[in-house]
Amino acid sequence: MIDNIIHVYCMPGMAASPTIFEYIQLPEERFELHLLEWSIPTKDISFSEYAKNMCKLVQHKNVVLLGVSLGGLLVQEMTKYIEVRKVIIVSSVKTRYELPKRMMFARYTSVHKLLPTGLVNNVELLVKYAFGESVTKRLSLYEKYLSVRDKSYIDWSINELVNWKQEVPCKKLVHIHGEKDTVFPIANINNCIPVVNGTHTMIIHRSKWFNENLPTIILE
Repeated sequence: MIDNIIHVYCMPGMAASPTIFEYIQLPEERFELHLLEWSIPTKDISFSEYAKNMCKLVQHKNVVLLGVSLGGLLVQEMTKYIEVRKVIIVSSVKTRYELPKRMMFARYTSVHKLLPTGLVNNVELLVKYAFGESVTKRLSLYEKYLSVRDKSYIDWSINELVNWKQEVPCKKLVHIHGEKDTVFPIANINNCIPVVNGTHTMIIHRSKWFNENLPTIILE
């Protein structure tokens, strides 16, 4: 029956489009995917207020929120405003203490404000920001997954990431993390489901793992 459908809302990572979820396929008789996407933040809006606005796009009750990278932080903020069945974060962090040292350093020095984010039309640079990888062979592949190239959005995203204040993981949270994630090294991560050889972009490249495991993770 339709009442038994579990609605899963998916939030991509920084600058990424919902197409990063194109290979995620869950049994249709039990799950329905809904893709969220970034909009350009209004001037001076807080991360929490942005999350509150994003909640307006959630049209069902007791949903599962799935967020990748910065999207993982956002879905955790969204739980402050709506009741959820479960929160699943992928290639992300649960608290500010899991951020790598270079981001902690940026918080206290504001060095992140010196990053050349004006070069957002430089796809290679944007890929490095969004996916944590220097790529040449796969540049065209990654380019199709990047949809937000607004300087104010990139500046805002980096600033909100390095200044995220969450100290305690939110409730009902499951953390899935790649063992070879270079953006958020797994050495800093506590209590996660590790994915062997998983990188920061594993939601794209390891979709088979997610398709096989997500149904069980959601229903547990």
